[in-house]
Amino acid sequence: MKLQQWVEQHWYARNPGVLRLLAPLEALYCHKMQQRQQAYRQGKKPSSHPGVPVIIVGNLTVGGSGKSPVVAALAGYFCQKGWKPGIISRGYGGKATHYPLLVTTGSDPAEVGDEPLMLAQQTGLPVAVDPDRPEAARLLVEQGCNLLLADDGLQHLALQRDIELVVLDGARGLGNGHCLPMGPLREASSRLNSVDFILCQGGLTVPLPTDCPAVDQRWINYSLQQIGWRCGDGKTQTDMPFKSGQQVHALAGIGNPKRFFDQLRQQGLDVIEHPLKDHAQMDARLLDLPGEQPILMTAKDAVKLQPWLNTRHWVVEVQAALPQTLLETLQSRLQVQLNLLQ
Repeated sequence: MKLQQWVEQHWYARNPGVLRLLAPLEALYCHKMQQRQQAYRQGKKPSSHPGVPVIIVGNLTVGGSGKSPVVAALAGYFCQKGWKPGIISRGYGGKATHYPLLVTTGSDPAEVGDEPLMLAQQTGLPVAVDPDRPEAARLLVEQGCNLLLADDGLQHLALQRDIELVVLDGARGLGNGHCLPMGPLREASSRLNSVDFILCQGGLTVPLPTDCPAVDQRWINYSLQQIGWRCGDGKTQTDMPFKSGQQVHALAGIGNPKRFFDQLRQQGLDVIEHPLKDHAQMDARLLDLPGEQPILMTAKDAVKLQPWLNTRHWVVEVQAALPQTLLETLQSRLQVQLNLLQ
């Protein structure tokens, strides 16, 4: 964890510092990525379209940037509009014996991954996991879905898509602007020129690399809104169950744990931080914390800790508040695309 924190400190600084020594490896990585993209464009690598509209919700950086709440918000909106969405995921962190695999609300996170299980529980919609995204798409179409939302997958070009959304953490941006391993980028920042919308959580507060597109109508600011507190015994409430100044433990195995800790401090809590790596493995030992202070966690972490939760534990529930204009624009584009596919 300390090594990861050290690397991320340099990834998300103004410049890479000592990581500049990795410049030759960055050049090799970028060359391989360009070769791969060209192979898909030229048909040397196969890609397929599932026959129903596909929205990719992805990112350019390694780790989490808030994609899953965006997927859940989109799924809820399109359900209201009469669509039958299904959600595609890699199932990162899960090790299933076969794929594609349909996720249920009672699936084992060790098998399907934490985010797919969380999305299945939050949305009640079909969720399919498979490292081969087109196979997951095929399974969801067989389930009757007429719209597919891919949680991650911007770089997985085997699945053709109709709309690409990139999610950014506004407090982190694109870090030092370099690709792996010198920086946090999976692709060059110029990739933003070709996506449909750039969704910036919390608004951009750091500079962007010079080859990024100008902030225009494609840049959409949104926020994560806290909608409730769920106790480990299953009871939920909207009001904060703690007094201002109360000390709490806070666990976060997400892409940017600091955002979660800051959110709690903004509500007046005295936070004892327990940052974990994204998609960290968790068991009952993680909850064996000193003292009697409440233990707070994200919904993503709670799916892995559920068997051991009790009244000492609280899950902070959030949802992405997406602008209505964006949702209406996506609805119009999808309707046009559906007509073309039929």
